Amino acid sequence: MAQPINIRRDNKDPFYRYKMPPIVCKVEGRGNGIKTAVVNTADVAKALSRPPSYVIKFFGFELGAQTTVNEKDDRFLVNGAHDAPKLQDLLDGFISKFVLCASCKNPETDFVLLKDGNITRDCKACGQRTMVDPRHKLTSFILKNPPSTAKGKKKAATASANVGGNSDVNGNGSDKANGDDGDDDDELTKRINAEAADLPENGTYGEDDDDNWAVDVSEEAVKARQKELERSLAVLDVNDEEEEDGEAYNELGEWISKEEPSDVEIYKKAVDLGIADKHRTVQVLAQTIFTENIVKEIPEHGGLLGKLVTSKNHEKALLGGIERLIGLTYPDHIKDIPTILFKFYDADLLSEDVITKWGTKASKKYVDKETSKKVRKAAKPFIDWLEEAESESESDEE
Repeated sequence: MAQPINIRRDNKDPFYRYKMPPIVCKVEGRGNGIKTAVVNTADVAKALSRPPSYVIKFFGFELGAQTTVNEKDDRFLVNGAHDAPKLQDLLDGFISKFVLCASCKNPETDFVLLKDGNITRDCKACGQRTMVDPRHKLTSFILKNPPSTAKGKKKAATASANVGGNSDVNGNGSDKANGDDGDDDDELTKRINAEAADLPENGTYGEDDDDNWAVDVSEEAVKARQKELERSLAVLDVNDEEEEDGEAYNELGEWISKEEPSDVEIYKKAVDLGIADKHRTVQVLAQTIFTENIVKEIPEHGGLLGKLVTSKNHEKALLGGIERLIGLTYPDHIKDIPTILFKFYDADLLSEDVITKWGTKASKKYVDKETSKKVRKAAKPFIDWLEEAESESESDEE
């Protein structure tokens, strides 16, 4: 089986989280009846969260060739003889025009068909809606053959499902919980904000206002943040089975805070220290690779964390690190906890059961009891939403 490749082939980052299988094709027939069968069209389309017919029709339009689409028998043909590299290059064009967000170049998008006959890509990473070129022939095909809406799915399928996910294309924005057509991430944010407004200590959160994210870069502020980071690292919890590796964790944390390395360099350093598979490594990273701008930084580090978070213990360590980072280093951002949890949940870095169990009881494992209570209290709107979503999903299945 061919090794998955980056959906954006111009991105050479080995930790880039969005993957797809490379095109596999076979030339059939001879003479005027020669055709090219794209053997794994369904798998490629699934990784891109687009119907396979869109991919094949795009090839046909670009090559000026007739196509055959038979989804029932998994047969997708393009007239003429075409090799895999040629089709892979064409696929790059499809991804650029019909998958990637035109604003942030993230492939985690859904189609939204507008009443005026246009199509936009609704990006779940940056929130922007960008227009699909209305002049392309595939745009007309999509309007005549709109994507089906995912129903009964707990998490709607977007390109974040990568190669192994269950991908259905949602034409009206994706619902993280119950498959309702219009209940997308914007609606979730509104619901969380509305509930959080009733929390006396938390105020509101989730507003994407650049002024709110301004970082004080004065020398005094930088020194203060460094001191907070050192204080946070100095009291890393070591009362577990990995206590003997304490020196390695301290070395990793101090190195990250001083060198500001790339995610690839961080992973290599963890491997060199022999702690790449340890869950406390995730805790250290949560405290060192993020700043008060964590909501915007989570997508940047999704690849690294996705490679390291491999069990429930890793998820718990990630929650512990975030609890320390926000509760101790950036307490003014406790109000952002629901949005932070949603971002990690949306990136498949935290599972529902781990978040729910974590939110039921304050703990002194990572922070003092009072700080733990504050963090969990702030998290309550998101946890309530998860429980409500579970209940609605079960009702739909029945």
